[in-house]
Amino acid sequence: MIKRMLIMLILVGAVLFGIFGFKSFVNGKIKEAMAAMGSAPQTVSTTKAGYSEWQTQLQAVGSLRAVRGADLSLEVAGVVEEINFDSGQEVEAGQILLRLRDEDDVAKLKSLQAVAELSQITYDRDMKQFKAQAVSQATVDTDAANLKNNKALAEQQKAIVDKKTLRAPFAGKLGLRQVDLGQFLAAGTNIVTLQALAPIFVDFFVPQQSLAQIRVGQKVIAKTDTYPGRTFEGKITAINPKVEASTRNVQVRAEIPNADHLLVPGMYATVDTDVGEPQKLITLPQTAVSYNPYGNIVYVVDEKKGADGKPQLTVHQTFVTLGATRGDQVSVLKGIEEGQTIVTSGQMKLRNGVPITVNNTVLPKDNPNPKPVDE
Repeated sequence: MIKRMLIMLILVGAVLFGIFGFKSFVNGKIKEAMAAMGSAPQTVSTTKAGYSEWQTQLQAVGSLRAVRGADLSLEVAGVVEEINFDSGQEVEAGQILLRLRDEDDVAKLKSLQAVAELSQITYDRDMKQFKAQAVSQATVDTDAANLKNNKALAEQQKAIVDKKTLRAPFAGKLGLRQVDLGQFLAAGTNIVTLQALAPIFVDFFVPQQSLAQIRVGQKVIAKTDTYPGRTFEGKITAINPKVEASTRNVQVRAEIPNADHLLVPGMYATVDTDVGEPQKLITLPQTAVSYNPYGNIVYVVDEKKGADGKPQLTVHQTFVTLGATRGDQVSVLKGIEEGQTIVTSGQMKLRNGVPITVNNTVLPKDNPNPKPVDE
């Protein structure tokens, strides 16, 4: 009985030893594989940290508006008798654009002018008689009052007739015609828009803390997605004397020459304003920075000798203090020095001390003024 029990215990021990021995063997192989994977060089791209000329800019989104612009209409109602313009036409100030039918008003004007002329004759005749003491002062006073009244009525009617004619209030470019010949127009009906396009204003807002950095006459550069890659230079002409209480922003207006009429009212544009003096700052592609809640880091490349005596590249993390960005670049205020080699892509597989190989066949974009391209 005891012999059987000993044999059973020996067999159980052998089985357990085999199981645990196999598991230990597998774990050892896994560790060897992981160690081999951890020591394999990781492929990254790199760049040399260097100083660049850096001009601080205020960036804002603005809206274009005409220096002079109006939707033209008439103060009086009537039927369209004559149209003297085409849609999109350039016109001069005072040019006649449209007339309403005015025969009745002109006839009434002539009648009132005739009455005024008669009043003038009566007044002149009574003045001669007054000097000869043939009429009283009261008669002369009545004649003078009638003359003024009749002249005023004629002037009033002339103003009504003039209101039947639409003239361009300033030189500019017309929009699309909204009326037709023979159409009855109610007072205030929109006839056509007129916009003076050269120069043109761009209005934008800057935060109140930037108010001390801008001034009248300062240069601005405007860009719009209508003309990719093209810039329009202007200058600040006015700064609103009050800050918007709801947003704590101040409105700024700049003027752009726009001689070729490429910019039109209602467009939006991005506006860059140079502030301060140019600086020398270390710049990196934005892809070189790993942004984290606890701080922004970059990987710096170190060169040291390996176990075989050959040079080996490794990396270490360093925290950096970042400044402003422009295009694909970011400025670095603290954390790295000129000449250090920085990893620009492939950071996800890196940690301190990991060996690397450098492949700069394809590099991240590092353009301070990138231009959008349709692909």
